[in-house]
Amino acid sequence: MKKFMDENFLLSTETAQKLFHNYAAKMPIIDYHCHINPREIAEDRQFESITQVWLGGDHYKWRLMRSAGVDEKYITGDASEREKFQKWAETLAKGIGNPLFHWSHLELQRFFGYNGVLNGDTAEEVWQLCNKKLADKSMSVRNLIKQSNVEVICTTDDPVDSLEWHKKIAEDPTFDVKVYPAWRPDKAMNIEKPDFADYMKKLETASGVKIASWADLKKALENRMDFFGSMGCRVSDHALEYVYYAPASDEEIEKIFAKKMSGELSCPECVKKFKTAFMMFMGDQCHKRNWVMQLHYGCKRDNNTPMFNKLGPDTGFDCINNYAPSSETADFLNALEMNKSLPKTIIYSLNPNDNQAIDTILGCFQSSEAVSKIQHGSAWWFNDNKVGMTEQITSLGNLGYLAGFVGMLTDSRSFLSYPRHEYFRRILCDVFGNWVENGEYPDDEKLLGEIVQDISYNNTKRYFGF
Repeated sequence: MKKFMDENFLLSTETAQKLFHNYAAKMPIIDYHCHINPREIAEDRQFESITQVWLGGDHYKWRLMRSAGVDEKYITGDASEREKFQKWAETLAKGIGNPLFHWSHLELQRFFGYNGVLNGDTAEEVWQLCNKKLADKSMSVRNLIKQSNVEVICTTDDPVDSLEWHKKIAEDPTFDVKVYPAWRPDKAMNIEKPDFADYMKKLETASGVKIASWADLKKALENRMDFFGSMGCRVSDHALEYVYYAPASDEEIEKIFAKKMSGELSCPECVKKFKTAFMMFMGDQCHKRNWVMQLHYGCKRDNNTPMFNKLGPDTGFDCINNYAPSSETADFLNALEMNKSLPKTIIYSLNPNDNQAIDTILGCFQSSEAVSKIQHGSAWWFNDNKVGMTEQITSLGNLGYLAGFVGMLTDSRSFLSYPRHEYFRRILCDVFGNWVENGEYPDDEKLLGEIVQDISYNNTKRYFGF
């Protein structure tokens, strides 16, 4: 029997162990998509308790606690931080098969030196240990980032954001980790939302452009993209139900925009046409600026209406949407290619059933502009577990060019989430190790080590231009 989560955790072969320890483990981290707060980096926040840093906004943990029957009082309610931590410890103890069990113990090992098992009985010991360590200056936000060997962080930012905290970080000579904004213009695209017109006013103020038409909206967005670019942005990020393709003339889009601004709700087909035009414009702008365009789709959000009304979005009530026509994804990319404006693009689906479809689409649009110009993004959200990562890696290997893959991202709101990169690298090395020891790939350590280091770090640095 193997020891629980020892140095060879998830590394089932000698080849895997060699690849991870000699090649993957030492590579820096480029976290090109996350949801951490740049203000907390600028102010170098010091957390007062493990509950704040672990449970403060982590809807992954909240979902598991609800599934275990924990009362909402101990999740997002008014229970004390110690009580919430106790309930989490009791829940985690029986979280067999859930990646949170691995992530949480990796974080305890790497940041707090705790090699035991967190459960209801050990909760007080872990609470005291973690809180004592968190009080030390070495555990401030910036030092957590530095400890994790992070070189670059890309946050997620709305077009109307002032980026004041990014500016303060960039001007601070005492912190050398690069923190860049990422362009997330969903509110400017979601014309079906009741607050769309109100958001246009915010965008007017931020851009200095009066928005009375679709043409004006494009000018305002270009203005803000220029500003984001001046702050180091080189990636956009788009949350979609699926990748739309319903082409329409500029005249038709102008009419749809005008109807919405006059208070009329757009028909479903009108919404689809507007979003297609919006994303075509985004693709064109990303191509002009050499930005990477990320497409996240396949999520049905905010399914529990009473809880959404109580807690708002991003609180643990989203699920996989099973409808994502690959034909429209291909048509969208093809339209950009025909316009000579297809940017480097990363495609993520929340539905693992889409892996093979994505990997066949990639091959239709690759070119010498970049190694793996069109990417299949790392196993996302509900898929960033051992099975999901293994399936994504295997599918990309079977149908594409795995050696060109840009690897892992945290997609997290927590500064303790960086061991997810280690988790991914261990799984990657284990997949490679099994292929080698099964005679499916030569035992060429030099070449294998190079591929592992490229996927862990080098490909990302080249692809994004960091």
